[in-house]
Amino acid sequence: MGNTHCIQQLSEGVTLIASDDTWIEGNAIQQLQTTAALPGMRRVAGMPDLHPGRGYPVGAAFFSVGRLYPALIGGDIGCGMALWQTSLDARKSQPEKLDKRLGDLDGPLSDEWREQADALLPARIGFRSALGTIGGGNHFAELQRIDEVYDEAALGTLAIDPRRLLLLAHSGSRGLGQAILREHVDQYGHRGLESGGDACRAYLARHGDALRFAEANRELIARRMLDRLRAEGEPVLDIHHNLVLPSRVDGLDGWLHRKGATPADAGAVVIPGSRGDFSYLARPLPQAASLYSLAHGAGRKWMRSECKDRLSRRYTPAQLSRTKLGSHVICRDRELIYEEVPEAYKPVDSVVDTLRRAGLIELLARLRPVLSYKTRGECC
Repeated sequence: MGNTHCIQQLSEGVTLIASDDTWIEGNAIQQLQTTAALPGMRRVAGMPDLHPGRGYPVGAAFFSVGRLYPALIGGDIGCGMALWQTSLDARKSQPEKLDKRLGDLDGPLSDEWREQADALLPARIGFRSALGTIGGGNHFAELQRIDEVYDEAALGTLAIDPRRLLLLAHSGSRGLGQAILREHVDQYGHRGLESGGDACRAYLARHGDALRFAEANRELIARRMLDRLRAEGEPVLDIHHNLVLPSRVDGLDGWLHRKGATPADAGAVVIPGSRGDFSYLARPLPQAASLYSLAHGAGRKWMRSECKDRLSRRYTPAQLSRTKLGSHVICRDRELIYEEVPEAYKPVDSVVDTLRRAGLIELLARLRPVLSYKTRGECC
């Protein structure tokens, strides 16, 4: 059984998954409460990585009846993570050599890769020049090795070999999702869409295209990296963090929105830390209390605008390209490397331990970063 002290009922319809030492900003709680008051909103749940967003909190799930809210999902529809098993020997792979092989992944796809992209996506879906690219913000692709195994049998079921490197790709629908959100807000503002209406159906069709784009994008990122590294690979999982889908909660049919939240009802998940922290592979234990959702990462502590001023006198970009865990970071955007500094995020252990104590996950393995790719140039 979980520790009920980690599942806090803040008010009617508002749940927070947090322990006494979980870093949660008051503004994030306020945004959670404000969202709970939207018309048709029945329940909201904040995860231990909850932090303030642009009007709505990040690291949360929302369940509404009769109306869905595209603005809750935001512009990066389908943002999520894909985990791949690679053929690279974890014992022999050195970050410096991997770095040289990777080269620049920021550019558009070649003709050969565009043929693969065409096979993954219907011709009607645009923004194809961004396919196979990671993007800015907290997006990344990371080579990882198994640091500790908690459930060997479960790893075998997932066809994960602890002797091989894993590849984690975190990206989304790039400019496509932003265009869909802008179009919606220009027409309807933030008041949401009534279920069953023409506008709702039109949005859901475009939302579905963005999900397919995001999945294809992560696959192409992984395949491009494997090709550069002269390695083979197979997908283990692919999960969305930003989406809306029909769902039944507490006997009611409605809409489950996730904004920076990992699904707890779609198999194994990865919960990553910052670029200088561990990630965890976990088995979800779905509960209605968390709206069948989990934390999607460590969650920010510092605003992006604060990071460079806090750290530029203490660290050069070159120093930030190495982490305390011995991994390397490829990021030649001088602003981004400070914005994504590990200190700007909560310790992932505090987030994962809260989920475990709440009875929401079982840990399968801890993953150590080896090489994190952000960008070779000015992003993005």
